[in-house]
Amino acid sequence: MIIEPRLLCIYSRLMTDISELETKVRKALTSYKVKEKRMFGGLVFMINGKMCMTVNERPDHVMMVRIDQLDQEQALQRKGAQVAVMRGRKMNGWIYLQWAAIREEEDFDYWIKLSLKYNALLSL
Repeated sequence: MIIEPRLLCIYSRLMTDISELETKVRKALTSYKVKEKRMFGGLVFMINGKMCMTVNERPDHVMMVRIDQLDQEQALQRKGAQVAVMRGRKMNGWIYLQWAAIREEEDFDYWIKLSLKYNALLSL
């Protein structure tokens, strides 16, 4: 199979963006005991033995965060966020994030904090 150079360039840039996003998440979690696992076609960040967030390259999202369902309605008002759908089923409390949802530092921090808040509740 021959891949057009233009498509190869786009793919290479996307992979670089994902690597940079993984690094950015790592930096945001430096004060936590984090276990990383390659799962679901991406990188899962686990805190206190609980899946907290993932970074992956999917057509509909680049990140997935786990949040309290009580925060979900308000959180979904933000750009680039939608409830995760797995095997045709909506997974309340799991939110897919597109690049638009995390492009600004303030937005990225919002999602990280919201996910960490819920992870702390799970660990009580």
